Amino acid sequence: MEEKQNFQTFQGSNSNVIKPQNELEVSAIIKECYDSGISIELYGKGSKRNIGKPTETERALDFSEFVGVNEYLPEELYISVKPGTPISLIEEELKKNNQCLAFEPIDFGYLFLGKSNYGTAAGHVACNITGPRRLSAGSIRDHVLGFRGVNGRGEIIKSGGKVVKNVTGYDLSKIICGSYGTLVALTEVTFKVLPSFELNKTLVIHGLNVEQASELFEKSLSSPNNISGASFLPIDLKCEGCTMNIEKTFQLNDLKHGGSITALRIEGVKNSVEERINNLFKDLMISSFETSTLDDLQSKIFWNKIKNLEMFLSNKNNILRAVVPPSKCVLFSYLLNKLQCKYFIDWAGSLFWIEVHDLSEEMFDNLRKKVIKLEGYISMIKSSENLPSVEEVFTINIDKFNISQNIKKSFDPKRILNPGKMYTGI
Repeated sequence: MEEKQNFQTFQGSNSNVIKPQNELEVSAIIKECYDSGISIELYGKGSKRNIGKPTETERALDFSEFVGVNEYLPEELYISVKPGTPISLIEEELKKNNQCLAFEPIDFGYLFLGKSNYGTAAGHVACNITGPRRLSAGSIRDHVLGFRGVNGRGEIIKSGGKVVKNVTGYDLSKIICGSYGTLVALTEVTFKVLPSFELNKTLVIHGLNVEQASELFEKSLSSPNNISGASFLPIDLKCEGCTMNIEKTFQLNDLKHGGSITALRIEGVKNSVEERINNLFKDLMISSFETSTLDDLQSKIFWNKIKNLEMFLSNKNNILRAVVPPSKCVLFSYLLNKLQCKYFIDWAGSLFWIEVHDLSEEMFDNLRKKVIKLEGYISMIKSSENLPSVEEVFTINIDKFNISQNIKKSFDPKRILNPGKMYTGI
């Protein structure tokens, strides 16, 4: 017993949950599981553990103690961290040099736990779900310069590097992002970092309908003002049992008028932001509408609430995430109105966050088919107690499924890493 307790991966009586401390331990554990055909669940702080299908595994690797900054060079604009490193810790370190993770990590703690829990570096890479700045900064996969990890055979692999111009070999970072831990157990992630914005301002237009908001999104994106956030939050949606409340969520912000909220954010150096806000007001020709302008502090509070889905605080209903082409925004909103739900729109008409109280698996499948016809995709982020699980949580066509299956075989031939987390058979 003394020898067992001194062993680094000993976890007391719960021998099925192992907390590795370094890459070699991860490799040894996965190699053992590969040889024995034992399946493994991978997770960190658990902030996004409920996204995707439940896994039935014999062991679990908990990366919550595999924490730390391996290397941070502000002048080279990158930071390398261990997989379990909290995003909040990374952001605190970057603030010391006025730098940030430009992809705006989402805090899913408000949705799942009712309180803040940003999760870990590896968790964000695994899910690849990006905040409102997706418009101008791209997704998480655009900010991962490289990684180290362990595949399903227990082999240590690496890809990319620590400079933006590293282009040698295959860019496996793009595949790893959004794979939900089904390909590798990450042991190090290198993020590109950028200077923080000096000023943040938001132009809010009140009382628009979805058609008017969609038109303003299109004009804003085609203007030279470089908006970095564009959201539409309706307040007149009726859904018995739905709890999303836009007015309550933003009641403390400096919003001068009531009605729906169409918000356009501009970031950068002070003189540029001031000029672009004025130009945007003129370009959109909105002098006849009721408007508010949120200054730096209020603007940051406003977009943090959107990014962190605070309007769904401790929500017990089904929460869906759908992405469609911006040109299909209005049409998709009509479909949702028939479904009896509440929603808000981000990414200038491309991203819908949806709350549905009374949802069946058949209804979700029908909605998925309609989204596919609109050239989009939909995911079940959180399911209610009345709908504990659905057959397929994510959206994929047969061609992409076959490609994904082949990729899975090359990384994890025995399907021991988070089996079935994304799709049946992967």
